[in-house]
Amino acid sequence: MLEELQELKADATSALEKTTNLRELDEWRVQYLGRKGHLTSILRRLGSMSFEERRAVGAAANEVKFELEEALRAREGSLKERELAESLERTSIDVTLPGYPVALGRLHPVTRAIKEICEIFASMGFQVVEGPEVEWDYYNFEALNIPQDHPARDMWDTFWIDTPEDEHQLMLLRTHTSPMQIRLMEQTRPPVRAVVPGKVYRYEATDATHESMFHQIEGLAVDQGITLGDLKGTLFEFARRLFGSDRKVRFRCDYFPFVEPGVEMAIDCWICRGAGCRLCGHSGWIEILGAGMVHPEVLRRVNYDPDIYTGFAFGLGVERIPMLRYGIDDIRLFFGNDLRFLRQF
Repeated sequence: MLEELQELKADATSALEKTTNLRELDEWRVQYLGRKGHLTSILRRLGSMSFEERRAVGAAANEVKFELEEALRAREGSLKERELAESLERTSIDVTLPGYPVALGRLHPVTRAIKEICEIFASMGFQVVEGPEVEWDYYNFEALNIPQDHPARDMWDTFWIDTPEDEHQLMLLRTHTSPMQIRLMEQTRPPVRAVVPGKVYRYEATDATHESMFHQIEGLAVDQGITLGDLKGTLFEFARRLFGSDRKVRFRCDYFPFVEPGVEMAIDCWICRGAGCRLCGHSGWIEILGAGMVHPEVLRRVNYDPDIYTGFAFGLGVERIPMLRYGIDDIRLFFGNDLRFLRQF
């Protein structure tokens, strides 16, 4: 039996040296050291031997097993190093070659417009704040002088949100950024000067000029002695910086429940210079925003005395700005994720 172990050791060592890869090495391990391998078959015959023979053969078998396992580990390390070297040789990198170009992202045209508009108003002393997109009915309508039976609510088709049974307020996706007027004035004493960019939601059919989600920027200024002249001067400076220093501005009366008086502001068409073209609907003017003096009832809601404080507010749809600037005729292109469209900006 001892001679058989020595022969097994010699055969196994010779076979181990002939292995050329890890797959063959694993086959060698199963053949000589596995549960049904040659060494195991010898050890199973120990039960038929005498005590003295078992002790001698067992010790010799354990020594052979230990030596073969050590040789296995050494051979495995050698083969792994060889395969790694061959892999590196096949996939070697020429460090003198130029690197691959990195694809750079860019800002979405709507994001760029928001950034540019906010920077203009920030330079005029307005802070930039944001508000919740999920809003209470009180802030979205009631506090802005639009009670439940007010016909102006028909202007804002609304996404309502289920609220707990013990919650008596109604919740919705905000239809404009104007609720932040109330939140700001509740938390701040005059003077107040802020612009509020953000997403708004309307439940309406989408087409080339309407989307169920779009962006607005709300502006608010409240202090002692603010007049309509301050509103006109601020918005004229805004239009001049955004659309060019030679822009003409037109104000006309309009209606918004939370301002009195209300106005809409238009700029002269930069394509036809006021002569009339397809872009301006042959009117010579392009409407860009609505505005007005903050309604006294809105000021009273936040405990501002309208006999002491006055203010103005304005709001514009952000998508309209790049649509006018770049001649985009479909608002849905902004949210279609078509890289052929987005890479133009």
